[in-house]
Amino acid sequence: MIKIKDLLFKFSNLLVSEQIKKESICEVVFKVIGIKLDSKDIKIKNNIIYLNIKPIYKNEIFFKKDIIALKLKESLGKRAPIDLR
Repeated sequence: MIKIKDLLFKFSNLLVSEQIKKESICEVVFKVIGIKLDSKDIKIKNNIIYLNIKPIYKNEIFFKKDIIALKLKESLGKRAPIDLR
């Protein structure tokens, strides 16, 4: 029988990894474009990044989407999100 403690530990690892992904996204966007994002404005669902920011900032990010994706793969490896919307 699986203990509740073990299940909660697995979920805490998932939450931590989501927060690490969001922080990495913020860092990469700042390094590439110079736009400082807040981790609250980033949502990751089905390994796709959704940004809740002003359209002018989204356009700048989409222009450099390939570079950002490459840097995210370097920093996160296999856990890197596959798309940006």
